[in-house]
Amino acid sequence: MSIRLRLTLWYSSILAVTLLVFGIALYTFFSYKMNTDLRNELVIQAQEVNKGIRGYGVFFTLPDLREFKSAGIYLQSISIQGQIKRSTNLRSNLPYSEAAIALVLKGEDAFETIKVNQESNLLMYYSPLVLEGSLVGVLQVATTLDDMEQFLHNLWLVLIVIGLLTIFLAASAGWFLSRKALQPIENVIEAAGAVEKSADLSKRIDYDGPLDEIGRLTDTINGMLSRIEAMYTELDEAYRAQRRFVSDASHELRTPLTTIRGNVDLLEKVWKSTALQSGYENDSGGRLIQEGNVELSLEAMHDIASEAERMSRLVNDLLSLARADAGFAMNKEPVEMKPLVEEVLRRAQFLPRNAEWAAGDLGVLEGVQINGNKDYLQQLLFILIENAFKYTEQGHVTLDALQAGGQIGLRVSDTGIGMDKDEIPYIFERFYRADPSRGKKAGTGLGLSIAKWIIDAHGGSIEVKTRKDEGTTFTVWLPILGSLSYPG
Repeated sequence: MSIRLRLTLWYSSILAVTLLVFGIALYTFFSYKMNTDLRNELVIQAQEVNKGIRGYGVFFTLPDLREFKSAGIYLQSISIQGQIKRSTNLRSNLPYSEAAIALVLKGEDAFETIKVNQESNLLMYYSPLVLEGSLVGVLQVATTLDDMEQFLHNLWLVLIVIGLLTIFLAASAGWFLSRKALQPIENVIEAAGAVEKSADLSKRIDYDGPLDEIGRLTDTINGMLSRIEAMYTELDEAYRAQRRFVSDASHELRTPLTTIRGNVDLLEKVWKSTALQSGYENDSGGRLIQEGNVELSLEAMHDIASEAERMSRLVNDLLSLARADAGFAMNKEPVEMKPLVEEVLRRAQFLPRNAEWAAGDLGVLEGVQINGNKDYLQQLLFILIENAFKYTEQGHVTLDALQAGGQIGLRVSDTGIGMDKDEIPYIFERFYRADPSRGKKAGTGLGLSIAKWIIDAHGGSIEVKTRKDEGTTFTVWLPILGSLSYPG
């Protein structure tokens, strides 16, 4: 619920309660006032009748009501002997209450409301009838309540209509005024939304109103945006410099490493040839070969070549990640998945490994195409397969495929050392190495980071299932060409 609606409901509710209390008070006042006036009028009429009564002993006559100018007043007397006399404006006797009669005969007066038909009520006043100082009967003075009840009914209707109309007009005016009052806040929200959508921190909120709470809020947000823009600019420049450094360093290191590896391979071949010609053999202890005054060690040359190769892999990985950080957009085209996976299966059998290598069911790949980059997809699979070989000393590693929800899944499973489930959220971070048992294996800790980048670039996802000392399964889901759904 918006602030505008809450404000409108609040003051509309307050106004409604105020009008309700005022209406009830006004209705109660008029009801009490009119009822009191009628009672006073009946008492006065009774007193006038007592003054104008004529007769002797128990015989008396009632005066003409026109003498009192009270056409709406009805009179009736009941003598002690039970004789009833009524005024000329009555067609029939007035009803009466035995309890009220008994009360008057004791010297007291009483009021009573009597319903004479379905639509009319009478207010009745009982008064002692005294002639020459003696109680000769009971005097009933009555009047109808129709006029008073009709007036109160109309008053109640008028109060309801006026109250509802007032609440409606007040709510409409309040809705309009609250919208006008809260418009600067709407401007703040729209400006903030524009900054969020466009990521343009140079935008500011326009405000030309008074320096009230909203004005100060606008100034505060604009100041905050300025500071965020400055900090973001500094961070972005530092990040770009870092990306440039990594990219440039990777490019620069590739050339000397390639040269080192090439020369080491050449020297190793030359020295092996020289050793054979001189009658020397290379044993596992790294036996020395002497030619002139130079002592060469084949074991040392192997170490240099191995480290150079490892550095080359690291440089290539860093270069791939630098491209990813720089927003590199790989070229994509429709790729047949079955030939791609079969090529990976063929080449993977030549990788260094101790585990058995086997292919699972690949039938679902028949005729399946995805929009992707063939080289990067092969690199993705080789990263997962090499990891499986690395951490599986015995057992087997398999690659199979499955399909679900418009996506194709490539699953690499091993029976290796596995990992703790708590490590799964971190394995795609750069340079992350799991527990010490995995740290004993050679590697840069960048392979899975590169794999995750390739998967994200293809709009896919990856699932990891693992159990300590039992193995790990990586399942890569890629959308089939023309489908953007995800597995359920």
